[in-house]
Amino acid sequence: MIPQLVTVRHRRRNGRRLRLYVPVVPALLVLSPLLLLAVLVACIVFRVSPVGALRGAGRLLWALPGTRIEFEQGRTAVLVSVR
Repeated sequence: MIPQLVTVRHRRRNGRRLRLYVPVVPALLVLSPLLLLAVLVACIVFRVSPVGALRGAGRLLWALPGTRIEFEQGRTAVLVSVR
């Protein structure tokens, strides 16, 4: 299943928290022309098959649900949760 929602939580140094919800499908639709152009340019530069690169990106997106990425440095923390 492709992820539907990405939640980004950021704790600032002063202790205040910021939570940002990013819906994946609308963001992907808006950014898809730029993403396609970037993939084609990267494929030409690195001499990789564009079909294989898109297939690999699709498999990566398919595996993302349930992933939690957490960064913490000092009093600042960022948590990214993919659902």
